[in-house]
Amino acid sequence: MEFQKELDARGLNCPLPILKTKKALADMVSGEVLKVIATDPGALRDFQAFAKQTGNALLEHTEQHREFVFFMQRK
Repeated sequence: MEFQKELDARGLNCPLPILKTKKALADMVSGEVLKVIATDPGALRDFQAFAKQTGNALLEHTEQHREFVFFMQRK
């Protein structure tokens, strides 16, 4: 998937991946996509809730080798 910005949140625990994602999205324009890489086991639940609460779209998420990759689109 094409993205405009990437955020490495590996090794960070809740709530830091979400806080850093929120800050990164704030610096982007509507429609741009942010790729986030996280290792927190609760990240999937957190990102789904974050998308629902903020209106930013969780376009895709995958998990490989205990790493979670999320593609968030700024509303």
